[in-house]
Amino acid sequence: MNAPLPRQPEWSTVARATATVALLVWLAAVIVPPLAGPAPASELAGWILQPLRPLVGAVYLGHGYRFFAPNPGPGHSLLWTMTMPDGSTRSGRIPDNVADRPRLLYHRRFMVSEKIAALVPPSDAPADVRDQARREWQPLVKGVAVNLLRREGGVSVRIDTVEHYLPDPQEVISAAVTRDAVTPLGTYAWAERGGP
Repeated sequence: MNAPLPRQPEWSTVARATATVALLVWLAAVIVPPLAGPAPASELAGWILQPLRPLVGAVYLGHGYRFFAPNPGPGHSLLWTMTMPDGSTRSGRIPDNVADRPRLLYHRRFMVSEKIAALVPPSDAPADVRDQARREWQPLVKGVAVNLLRREGGVSVRIDTVEHYLPDPQEVISAAVTRDAVTPLGTYAWAERGGP
């Protein structure tokens, strides 16, 4: 004869209600941030997100799901050309889909180039706009230059940002040649005190 199974403890009404509320809050914290993301976004989702911001920030649920869709913009990369102590040159790009391994490193460097490109205004922007923007992006580019010079052992490095044109379907079908836009960000060299 089979022995009866031990009775499982039952949750009290308060415990069930607490667990239900916790699950609903967690579900809202996962679903609402993408809906409240960049424009066009739901105002209702933005309103619902406000009390959830501490939780969303603490567990990093506010990343941009809309970054790649529905209408992604052009991609950006940084091109660098370095002068070595013997006068030779080396060049590369950030991110580098061949050298940046593991893949997470590629994605991190991709975000660096995108951040810098977002801060650099177009070359036809008014001079005061370009000067104001330079104060924001130049420290980031200087940091990239320092890391490149240390890693490669160079004397100076020229850095450009490249906007990779995203062709529309008609251009792809017609095999139209498109050109990427290159914006110079400057040349950085080691100063006597040990930094560019």
